[in-house]
Amino acid sequence: MEFTYEPKDVCSMQIDLDIHDGIVTNVRFTGGCNGNLKAISKLVDGMSADEIEGKLLGNTCGRRPTSCADQLAKAVRAAAEAERRIAG
Repeated sequence: MEFTYEPKDVCSMQIDLDIHDGIVTNVRFTGGCNGNLKAISKLVDGMSADEIEGKLLGNTCGRRPTSCADQLAKAVRAAAEAERRIAG
């Protein structure tokens, strides 16, 4: 399933990802720190939503209470919940 998330309070404007049976692939950020976000996308490819959330949730950026990594954790949680709802 393709999923799109609008991050809050960070430089990236959109996170797109694919999720199938709780496994996340093909993470794409629009905006933000291109090199760092490409690296994060590669590192999490093939991980479960739970693994990604466990590693990235709560990471901050400077004085912000969140980061693109934290927003990715929130995105994969929302995607996993949407996938469960669709599956019924």
